[in-house]
Amino acid sequence: MSELTTYQRHHLAPTYDHHVGYLYPAMVRASQAHVVMLTEQGLIPAERGARLLRGLATLRADTTAAPAFDGTFEDTYYLLESKLAEACGVPASELDVQMARSRNDLDAGVFRMLLRDQLLDVLDRVLTTGATALDVADRYADVVITGYTHRRPAQPTTIGHALAGYAEALAGEAAAYADVIDQLNVSPLGSCAFAGTDLDIAPARVAELLGFDGLVTNSYEAVAGADHLVRVGTLNAQALATGARLARTLMDWLTWQWVATPGDFTQGSSIMPQKRNPVVLEHLVSMAGASAADAASVLNNVGAAWWEDSNNATTDVQVRLWDSNDRADRFFALVGGFLAELEPLNPPSREEIVASGATTTAAADALTRHGVPFRAAHSVVGRLVRAGAPDSWTAEGVRAAADGLTDRLTDDAVADLIAAAVHPDLVLDRAQVDGPGAAAVRAQVGTLRVAFAGVADRLVATRDRLARADQALDTVAAEVAGR
Repeated sequence: MSELTTYQRHHLAPTYDHHVGYLYPAMVRASQAHVVMLTEQGLIPAERGARLLRGLATLRADTTAAPAFDGTFEDTYYLLESKLAEACGVPASELDVQMARSRNDLDAGVFRMLLRDQLLDVLDRVLTTGATALDVADRYADVVITGYTHRRPAQPTTIGHALAGYAEALAGEAAAYADVIDQLNVSPLGSCAFAGTDLDIAPARVAELLGFDGLVTNSYEAVAGADHLVRVGTLNAQALATGARLARTLMDWLTWQWVATPGDFTQGSSIMPQKRNPVVLEHLVSMAGASAADAASVLNNVGAAWWEDSNNATTDVQVRLWDSNDRADRFFALVGGFLAELEPLNPPSREEIVASGATTTAAADALTRHGVPFRAAHSVVGRLVRAGAPDSWTAEGVRAAADGLTDRLTDDAVADLIAAAVHPDLVLDRAQVDGPGAAAVRAQVGTLRVAFAGVADRLVATRDRLARADQALDTVAAEVAGR
């Protein structure tokens, strides 16, 4: 073997090393469906089709590692031809596996198959994480904490309310993943280089055997299009960014000791024996950043490519997408595992919540229930806050604060204001359906379980279709091969 050229050593070899484990099995499978179709259409003789399918079955059953790149073949595509010729006992010049098929549409089809399978796993993980978040939200729907805006204490809420909110984001992301899988699951095979062929092929048959739901409508789009690739990268970036925001909030809860630090998700300090560091939350933020970088790389490459088959927009972005999907799967496994072990430790006390000023909006709202205009009520409470903490407010002080802003307050209005100001747990009784009331949160949990169940049904249906297609391809390939 001659020494590798600069191009081979610095591009073809490392690309082959990374891609072959992904592409080779999928290319073999796509080739089985293609040869079945060619044989059924009478485009190749039955005996020749049977020989090809026996050779492909041999390749599919071979679990040995792919050979090292040595420069005798260009990429995984030509490795397949070389190994198939060997398995069939014929020279490569006698192969028909590429009749009515280009490397363009084969790559496009295989990329969709791989991304489809990867995203099914990611979606499964999102659904599991969502179910965990809902379980924890239901369990702690009555644990009152201080909600923050702009990093400042804002209003009382609950652990359950916050986590049900994250679960709703997950439900939206789960539906989006299911939609992307549907977008991916149409076949470009049969488009050839981009303009199709005059041969009487049956692309729908290939699609059926590979579990695709249909065909890409336009053969140019089939090989030039990259919107589905962009959508995979950007959806991962979006979903992980949202999870990273939760991780940042959980860091605060741990630091304030509102919740216990899950031991399985910590590392010890090298010199401080009292410390257990929940660095997994830092890793989650970093993983979200890496996914954003992957999405940016995909967008940059696609935007730099021509509206035609181009490695910039197809082959060269695959490594970024495969890494992104793997990272998303691990991200949601970590989030779900962390939430499963989450337990309250020392949530903020009544006194702490009141002293933070978080109850003052409820105090102003209490006045409005007695007919005081909101801006006047807000100003009354503002005067009270400037005079002292809510625990120090008295009926006389409330009336003095209202002087000149509104009519004389009734005894009931004063009592309601003070009660709202010093009892943050009243939020548990709030009736608003989307709010932090305990019953409301548990109702939200029920609604979101239904949403997740709908997406789970889509996942099961897709996997069932793929399993049936796999079985059908195995059966017909064996029949055509004469086995």
